[in-house]
Formats: sequence, structure tokens, C-alpha cells
Amino acid sequence: MSKIVIVYHSGYGHTRKVAEAVAEGSGGTLLAIDAEGNLPEGGWEQLAAANAIVFGSPTYMGSVSWQFKKFADASSKIWFTLGWKNKLAAAFTNSASMNGDKHSTLHYLFTLSQQHGMFWVGTGMMPSNSKAATRNDINYVASSAGLMTATPSDASTDEMVPGDIATAKAFGQRVAEAASRFA
Repeated sequence: MSKIVIVYHSGYGHTRKVAEAVAEGSGGTLLAIDAEGNLPEGGWEQLAAANAIVFGSPTYMGSVSWQFKKFADASSKIWFTLGWKNKLAAAFTNSASMNGDKHSTLHYLFTLSQQHGMFWVGTGMMPSNSKAATRNDINYVASSAGLMTATPSDASTDEMVPGDIATAKAFGQRVAEAASRFA
């Protein structure tokens, strides 16, 4: 059985809700980075025991939040010993805009995984890009490299787009399938 850990930072709760949906789809465990950029007690050990790590951060100013960056910088201790080498990696991000430079965030997370010698899992989903497509369709934001979701800046977590939450669950299932094949 593969152990999947979703490590994420959420500034306003929207990224947390996406993380919860990824965890639901994957059967993974949530590991929140706090407002100071720290993991809870035992967090590094959870990541060491994982077969797959899913990184999640909101997109702020075209990249990860400073709290996530602090965590990523602290992971250099693991990098030095190749502690995450050959684990699976995947990632997601949320921002208020449909684009919002989310791809820059995913590229940062991809690069982090590659520095650690991890194997990357993309969405494996076709985009919803026909004239008949609606905002509630799976992968309407149309990302292949990782999960992207968009939440209007004045929307509560209860007002998040149902299609994005469904896409997050499907992405979690994709990570779980990859982890089971990879194990």
C-alpha cells in the first residue's frame, strides 16, 4: 500500500479545500504548513515515510507563498542526503485569476521535485475546451503539468467552483493509481 502525503500551505483556506479534495481522491494524509512556514511535530518524518508527496501552494505574485518557500528551503537538508529520491511527486495550486501565472508555481514545484530526484505525476486529464464546456467541468482550467484551480478573490471556501473540487479529487485518484503502479 502506498503512503501519500499532501504537504501544503493555505493562506485563506481555498488551497486547504483543494488539498482536502486531493486527499479524498488519493486516500492520502494532509500535512499543513503553518502561517509561519513550519511543519507540525513529526511532519518531516511523515514525508520521509511517504511513497508519494503532493505539494500544494497558492499562487502569490507568480510563485508559491513565502511559507511554502520556507518549507522548500528547509527541505535542502533532505536533498543533501537524497532522502526523497525516487519518490513520486505531484503538485497543485490555486489563485484568484483563471491564469494568474499558476504555471510558474507548478514549474517551481516541479523543479523542487527534480532537485530531490523524484518522479513527477501530471494530471493525465484532457482539458474541457469545447464550446459546450462549462466552468464546472473536469479540468476546465486545462492544466496537464499539475492541478490548477481558480477561486474568485471575494469567494469563500464554500463558494469554490464544484468542477475544480471534482478535478482535485480526480487528480488525487491519478496520484494514487500512479503510486500503486510504482510501488
